[in-house]
Amino acid sequence: MQLVNLRERVILGIDPGTAVMGYGLIKETGPRIELISLGVVKMEHLDDHALKLQRIFEKTLSLIDQYKPDCMALEAPFYGKNIQVMLKLGRAQGVAMAAALSRNLPICEYAPRKIKQSITGNGNATKEQVAAMLQTLLKFTETPQFLDATDGLAVAVCHAFQKIELKGSSSIGGGKKMKVGWAAFVKDNSERVSGTVKPVKKSR
Repeated sequence: MQLVNLRERVILGIDPGTAVMGYGLIKETGPRIELISLGVVKMEHLDDHALKLQRIFEKTLSLIDQYKPDCMALEAPFYGKNIQVMLKLGRAQGVAMAAALSRNLPICEYAPRKIKQSITGNGNATKEQVAAMLQTLLKFTETPQFLDATDGLAVAVCHAFQKIELKGSSSIGGGKKMKVGWAAFVKDNSERVSGTVKPVKKSR
């Protein structure tokens, strides 16, 4: 049975941080995904924490206005012993969420382990392994300057891989349902995930 009018959506993924914020945008068409953009926002030169939060808000808003994503996915702050670090990461996530909410953009968040599991099948995968898999899946050869960029991209791909039901329009009998996720992606893109994946080297 041929599927008609496959739903398209653009997903913005954000890895919030107060030193470097990573982001990635992908276009999803049914079970297929393609890279739109990825990059980082550097904030090491800003001494004032409030200025860093302002930069995160402004850049997130700029990405939303430029690419018109249908939703935004965020990496949730990890739980650690350093309360101050957790507080700062929570604030960074909060201002990114505020930017999305100001544009009425739906938001989802995922734990770091969930993101790694979705991309590589291993919740304990390294940043390099996640980046290498993303390069294979999305067919880009450029090595990002910072692994934070692929972290942001990974959140977007993780969101695309969740097994959700999408309704495609149908002229008879209402909407048709289809499932998308890792299994569906592999089935339709077997040539992308076969072979050996080479690790991505860290930039120095």
